[in-house]
Amino acid sequence: MSEPRPQRVRVTGPPRYSTGPRNRIGDVHEQTPLGDVFLRSLLKEQLTLAIRVLVLIGLTLGLLPLVFHLWPDLAEIELLGLPVAWVGLGAVVYPFLLLVGWRYVRSVERNERDFADLVAGSEDRES
Repeated sequence: MSEPRPQRVRVTGPPRYSTGPRNRIGDVHEQTPLGDVFLRSLLKEQLTLAIRVLVLIGLTLGLLPLVFHLWPDLAEIELLGLPVAWVGLGAVVYPFLLLVGWRYVRSVERNERDFADLVAGSEDRES
């Protein structure tokens, strides 16, 4: 007896649909050109975020001495028995720095999580 012939398939070009997104972790670990592009984009995003935070801190806290230089009478005002400069440093600057630091860490972690999701690929997506 003869075996049944396999079904004929017409090949007209490369497959149009892939089986799904592939895992790109190897590209990053093996330092391929694609992995290099991924790493550069992450580093660029992290550097942009760091520069934005430094500019924000520099503008807000860097202008504080200028304010006291332009309005010297402001240094003589007392609030709760303390000079307004000390109250500003203790009650405004430190909470501001904590808030900016907290937001920066959350943004960095979000960027890294997005990068990891991009590199790992999503097996939940349908083609």
